[in-house]
Amino acid sequence: MNDFSWSASEKKLARHAFDKALEAALAKTMAEFKSKASAVTVPSQMWELEDYLREQRRDIDRTFDYRYSQLLYVFTHLIRAGCLDEKLLAGLSQDKRDVIRRDLAFAAGRLASG
Repeated sequence: MNDFSWSASEKKLARHAFDKALEAALAKTMAEFKSKASAVTVPSQMWELEDYLREQRRDIDRTFDYRYSQLLYVFTHLIRAGCLDEKLLAGLSQDKRDVIRRDLAFAAGRLASG
């Protein structure tokens, strides 16, 4: 990862965007959980639901890494996952936004070719 320095305003903006994306991811997970829970009809399905919820928690914990050295990659992943609107990152420096756009383009190219 590039060693970018983060200004105080960029840190504030990044925290806000990160928190918004986490909120969106948790809301999506909660809605899916409620839907799955309402469909449970036998006791064994409760444990399947528990497994689902544990996996979702692992995914969220793995994805939402607020280390500045990883944050641009995290933002790229969150944009691709539909949890973050790139417009929320408009206050970041041009070089940081370029890294995110480059990674988005790379990921889109990999999807298109394979």
